[in-house]
Amino acid sequence: MKSLIFDAGPIISLATNNLLQILPPLKERFNGRFYITKSVKKELVDRPFEIKKFKFEAIQVEKLIEEGILEVIDTNFIRQETPRLLDTANNIFRAFNHSMRIVHPAEMSVISAALEIKSDAIIIDEKTTRLLMENPRFLLEIMRKTLHTPIGINESNLKEFRDRTKNIKAIRSVELVAVAYEKGILNQYITKIPDAKKNLLESVLWGVKLNGCAVSKEEIEQIIKTEAL
Repeated sequence: MKSLIFDAGPIISLATNNLLQILPPLKERFNGRFYITKSVKKELVDRPFEIKKFKFEAIQVEKLIEEGILEVIDTNFIRQETPRLLDTANNIFRAFNHSMRIVHPAEMSVISAALEIKSDAIIIDEKTTRLLMENPRFLLEIMRKTLHTPIGINESNLKEFRDRTKNIKAIRSVELVAVAYEKGILNQYITKIPDAKKNLLESVLWGVKLNGCAVSKEEIEQIIKTEAL
């Protein structure tokens, strides 16, 4: 059975842009299962449910869980592998005589789940985790420029992390909404204003960017150029 594992960030981005409704039709077209880990559920439902500002978003996500659109996965492997990945990743880079804590438990739980069930991809917006998987040398240069300090690298830990994650594909929320647009899932929002379809696509792409998805202006322009025909 095909599957995707969602981190909290993309779900939050969809919720704050009133786009959670794209998940059921996307799942139907994908013909697979959408999972979140127990740690991600805590970030999406359990904790925000206690905060008035975020309670409605939490309720919407809980509804998707109760309807089976999102399934919570929690296994011994995930519980054991998550802290191992977390420790490895957070001891790859070192600055100011300290290891740099660059990833969080929920993100590592997503990777752990993907490893266990051999998921087709993880859905994650967080730039640091994606670059650590895909291009850690570029991440190193970004951190050096940002912190204006030398940063050491533990090559053994980096190799271990890359070896564990090398077969995992990462997808961002911006790609999800682009697919939803391409499949006509967003057609209900097409208006009579000039360039309605292009404006619709541009609005949702910028919406997820401004709510945490790491995507550049140039990437958005390229997606619009490709999709809004």
